[in-house]
Amino acid sequence: MTATAQARPQLPFDRPNVLDIAPLYDVLRREAPLTRITTPAGDPAWLVTAYAAARQIFGDRRFGRSHPAPQEAARVSHAAVLDGPSGDYATEEREHTRMRRLLVPAFSAPRMRRLAGRIEELTERCLDDMQAARDARPGAPVNLHELLAFPLPVLVICELLGVPYADRGHFRRLSQRIGLIDGGADARAAMAEFQEYTTGLAEAKRRAPGPDVISDLVAAQAEDPTFTADELARLAAGLIFAGHETTSTRIDLGVLLLLADPRRRDRFAADPHTEVGPTVEEILRITAPGGLGLLRYAHADVEIAGVTIARGEAVIISSNAANRDATVFADPAEFDPARRPNAHLAFGHGAHVCIGANLARTELRTVFPALLRCFPTLRLAVAVDDIEIRHNRLTGGVDEVPVTW
Repeated sequence: MTATAQARPQLPFDRPNVLDIAPLYDVLRREAPLTRITTPAGDPAWLVTAYAAARQIFGDRRFGRSHPAPQEAARVSHAAVLDGPSGDYATEEREHTRMRRLLVPAFSAPRMRRLAGRIEELTERCLDDMQAARDARPGAPVNLHELLAFPLPVLVICELLGVPYADRGHFRRLSQRIGLIDGGADARAAMAEFQEYTTGLAEAKRRAPGPDVISDLVAAQAEDPTFTADELARLAAGLIFAGHETTSTRIDLGVLLLLADPRRRDRFAADPHTEVGPTVEEILRITAPGGLGLLRYAHADVEIAGVTIARGEAVIISSNAANRDATVFADPAEFDPARRPNAHLAFGHGAHVCIGANLARTELRTVFPALLRCFPTLRLAVAVDDIEIRHNRLTGGVDEVPVTW
């Protein structure tokens, strides 16, 4: 690493606790919307901390996940996802359009509305498990992460994709290895195992298709010979990983936000029907699941906010920082469910907006009212500052949310 690279701030930055982002983001935003930083892998990249610049780059087709010369690309981490470029530079846009066409029906708002009743049933199952854990050890704290925040998204994504819930331990271990920022060879080995697993799922769906997304992808592959088995395996693995990891973290952080101040909890519990929509959007805005951001590479020289990003340079978009930009959000560090408008970038923006946004919103809008309806006196068993952050995971988050009631 060069002396210049060592002088740049290096991600991930130190943060006070799991509910706050690193103060350095505000400092960097004041200095410039785009700042040169060093990635966890030791390479140079541009960090985007300002809302306007982040939104612009999200919507600019001159930025992509592929790289014109992959062997020369800056690396972001040593995980098996968000490590460097992906996809083919010559065909990225076409392939992205094809994948969206395949997946949009599976994650559409109408399908999520049809799934909502089932999500309610699965939520109640998890809440029953929380109560059973409390009954088994009266007075002892209950780990909400293990009994609600992790299993609920897993149950939902298993049902939606057609993945056996009995396999959750297997793909949980693989997901943990894949998402380690310093995972290296083991992370890549875990990804290979994950794709071997999803290849087996696809083969099973060919023999016995069901009303699920992987069966839909298998059917699409039969009609499109350019959609290879390897592509299907990678796509299915990505959907399983993203479908439970990110939503699990949002549930954890949302609960921590609501319980960190009993007045927030009580306000929400008093009228969850009215409060749930805006509360979920504010949770999405203010929570910061990971310490990195979303990776793009410039496909041409592009000027953003007076800075020229050269073709091939890496750009890390910090939605966490952009969502706390005081030029867009008044009192951005304050949790304010009454905030209007609330055009946050938690799911990105433009053509690459997160395909699972409708699913995540449906789960979050279900879980918080059900949780506080079942346990109206729910409270944290430890201080927020005592909850350990998973610094070495791409998705950040926590392993424990000790609660009592």
